[in-house]
Amino acid sequence: MTRRRRPGIAAAVLGVAALLLLPACAEDESITARDQRLLAADIAALTPQRPGQVDLYVVGFAGDSTEDVFRNEVAYLDALMSTRFGAHGRVVTLVNHLDSLTTAPRPLATLENLRIALAGVGKAMDRDEDVLLLYLTLHGTEEHELAVQLPPVLEQWITPRELRAALDDAGIRNRVVAISACYSGGFIPALRDARTLVVTAARADRSSFGCGSESDATYFGRAWLVDGLNRTTSFIDAYRIAADEISQWEDEDGETPSMPQIVEGDAIIPMLQQWRSQLEPGPVVPYPYDAVAAPQEPAERDEPSMPLPPPP
Repeated sequence: MTRRRRPGIAAAVLGVAALLLLPACAEDESITARDQRLLAADIAALTPQRPGQVDLYVVGFAGDSTEDVFRNEVAYLDALMSTRFGAHGRVVTLVNHLDSLTTAPRPLATLENLRIALAGVGKAMDRDEDVLLLYLTLHGTEEHELAVQLPPVLEQWITPRELRAALDDAGIRNRVVAISACYSGGFIPALRDARTLVVTAARADRSSFGCGSESDATYFGRAWLVDGLNRTTSFIDAYRIAADEISQWEDEDGETPSMPQIVEGDAIIPMLQQWRSQLEPGPVVPYPYDAVAAPQEPAERDEPSMPLPPPP
């Protein structure tokens, strides 16, 4: 995606429809006020952390309303983390989509709402004991900006420095940050930290694939979330599964390799191992937006660095 990509006519029509269909909340309530009200309720409803137990808190961010694929992935993230990864009641989702303003009210995915969500999670969790998973899925630019769009209501661009500041300001120490976007490897230098695991869909100078109106999931979303995390509870092993699958798909399609990236902070690894040792994973969660069945889950392993079995 190039810098400052403008939405198409269809996206603009959907945006106008969103404004027209916005349900009445309070009289003269703005979208910003609506979002603040919804976020306050979501944060107040977060399940308290359990002393002595490493709890996983999750924030999902679907940044671009012009394609259903981003909404799909964050909705699936919620289901997967809530049922398989023990995070029920500890998930907050921000979604730019028509149905966020109409049939399924949710706070929009904006930088300010992300700051509020992270701050709320930071207060609910034990910042030394618990872990945050932040998953962002949207378009990215060659200049390493993330495109936040719900035309004609919203257009923003999140930089690596702004994303890092939102995490730091929330006081969240133990972080897993996954970014499904073109050129997302450009966020690694700003996010790199001893207590952070960063996974990106592409190298800093490469596009990623799988978005578009015909797609049900991005390559990275399908490979890391659906295929990887249904086969293992290790975010690192899931990356290895995803990298192999994406390489195969890109080769079959004749695409320039996106080269997904991973950076493992030394201090986050024992935290994740402790979390996994306490986790009782739930069953495989099928992806509901197409007919592709989720893979069968292999036996759990104690060390994330052990070789993986071949895909089923």
